[in-house]
Amino acid sequence: MADIAHQAASRGASRKRAANGHSLPPLSAAPIGQWRALADRAIEANGYYQPDWELAVDASARGRAGAKALSAFSDAGQLIGILPVMPMRRIYRIPLPALVGAEPYGTLCTPLLDRDAAEDATAKLLRQARSVGAHALILRTMSLEGPAMAAIRAALARDGLHPRLLSSYRRAALDATRDADELLRDALGAKKLKELRRQRNRLAEHGAVRFDVARTPRAVAAALETFLALEAGGWKGKRGTALGQHAGDAAFIRRATSAMAEIGRCEIVTLHAGGTPVAAGIVLRHQDRAFFFKIGIDERFAKWSPGTQLTLDLTRHLCADPMIASADSTAAPGHPMIDPIWRARFAIGDVLIPLRRRDPLVPAIHAALTVNNLAYDAARAVRRLIRSRLSRSG
Repeated sequence: MADIAHQAASRGASRKRAANGHSLPPLSAAPIGQWRALADRAIEANGYYQPDWELAVDASARGRAGAKALSAFSDAGQLIGILPVMPMRRIYRIPLPALVGAEPYGTLCTPLLDRDAAEDATAKLLRQARSVGAHALILRTMSLEGPAMAAIRAALARDGLHPRLLSSYRRAALDATRDADELLRDALGAKKLKELRRQRNRLAEHGAVRFDVARTPRAVAAALETFLALEAGGWKGKRGTALGQHAGDAAFIRRATSAMAEIGRCEIVTLHAGGTPVAAGIVLRHQDRAFFFKIGIDERFAKWSPGTQLTLDLTRHLCADPMIASADSTAAPGHPMIDPIWRARFAIGDVLIPLRRRDPLVPAIHAALTVNNLAYDAARAVRRLIRSRLSRSG
């Protein structure tokens, strides 16, 4: 009887480990050459799931290291799909058997799917998730209207399944196929542009205003240190969330930007007033899309809108590049700086993907996520209210 009980306990432990994704290979074991080739032919761009970026995240970024790999291979052994994942228990502190797309420090978790086999790749990713005991797959900040989501819907439909939308919003993007000056006139209007020119002239009183683009690994490494100093000197530094303030995050961003610059997929843009850098931003590239990762400013110059001035120059830079068709702002909804400038929009959302038909655990997973999101929104509203009252009292 003891042996039978031990065997049952072992089977239960094995199922628990499987549901938590422990039987999946670590992301670091994914074949990086095949991963790079897949990124080149992915049906939809995601700069943050390129291997040189995501492996740097996985190695040391706070709260984001140690992901597992859902991967799909063709019959010939070619990698045709990849999605970094973590167990639901780790992300949400909810002990239910689901896997969650790993957040790559860039708020976009669209999986990389081979454009010539996207539906097959999706079916194999879902099959692998199912085989390790997961009952659902949760894709946070997923591109909702692109070809990757279309492939996911088609693969689910084969099994009589449908995705469940948990939340959505429309994120600012740049249509880089347009003439930059025309785009900015349409977005901001003559009066606002005149005010921004006045602010730029005031900024120039501190020295000639210059927009620089670092592309080579050496130039990117130097520009990154400028960015880190600017970010740490601003509000993120005061909150303790600047990248350079934490050893793991600093190691991640130095490794990621260096590796991406080596293959021509990272730029750091900097705005100077004379010899003083007043704003800097990190930009990734993937296929014909750019990704505006982060921005840092010198708040001593805040009255002259250095972040906006940098974004205007970046807009002109991207619109002038024939290799770039669009740019993702990577911004929260309603962002006060970039939403008025980049007026294109695309849908982003969190999606729950059931892995079995009529699975009684899926409604439980859905309900748990709904409660979690409501609690998060409530806490965020309370924090906003507290900050507002403190600012008024101060």
